[in-house]
Amino acid sequence: MPQNSDSILPTLDGWALVLGASSGFGEASCVEMARAGMNVVGVHFDRRETAGNASRIAGQIRALGREAWFFNVNAADPARRGEVLATVRARFAERARHEKVRVFLHSIAFGSLERFIGNRSEEMVSPKQLEMTSDVMAHSLVYWVQDLWQEGLFHRDGRIFALTSDGSRIAWGGYGAVSAAKASIESHVRQLARELAGTGITANCLCAGVASTPAARKIPSFSAMETSALARNPHGRLTQPKDVAAAIVALAQPGTYWMTGNVIFVDGGEGHCG
Repeated sequence: MPQNSDSILPTLDGWALVLGASSGFGEASCVEMARAGMNVVGVHFDRRETAGNASRIAGQIRALGREAWFFNVNAADPARRGEVLATVRARFAERARHEKVRVFLHSIAFGSLERFIGNRSEEMVSPKQLEMTSDVMAHSLVYWVQDLWQEGLFHRDGRIFALTSDGSRIAWGGYGAVSAAKASIESHVRQLARELAGTGITANCLCAGVASTPAARKIPSFSAMETSALARNPHGRLTQPKDVAAAIVALAQPGTYWMTGNVIFVDGGEGHCG
């Protein structure tokens, strides 16, 4: 398979749509997919102090000779989702060739880190926080896939990826609401894989090892998680976002059509060899 001169990865073409494009795994995946040959639609939700991240990433993508369309909107808002996809559909329609989304990556890391149990009610996660976390970090995957499907925007070899973590099965301090969302997104991916079987579109979860991303560093127990991961990982280091990005490019190849409905560990052996 041909190799990109700037990467060990095989080449790709077409478009990637990334939710959570301005930091962490989303950022690294945007750049790596562009390096492999893809154009990128990035959806992110940044306030003024962090909005420059998206501009920097879009600049990196364009410097690689690819297109970058970035939208600073709440990906869990149905109206904003509709606006983004309407814009993408219209821009695709303007082109001589019929463009499609080949890779859809759900990498949204935004949820409550409140404990379930506390001495006062204000110290405990509220119903609204619990529902919001699952809606943003899990259910939004289904809604985006539904709209992409109904709009006919998926490539015939489409690849759906969602990010999960060991926290879907292991209790970490302050991670209860996110843990529930991670368990939900794994279930959603299995169901999508089943219902999309035979279409050429696959759906898989990637379970990254512990990584020092901006979202992870907000977890109250992150320091202990980091220490444990370093002790268990046979490579002696934490997972880096570029490790996961490289896996996404490799798994986006047409030859992976029979891999669907899985939780694929991208952790350097941290979860099973340490």
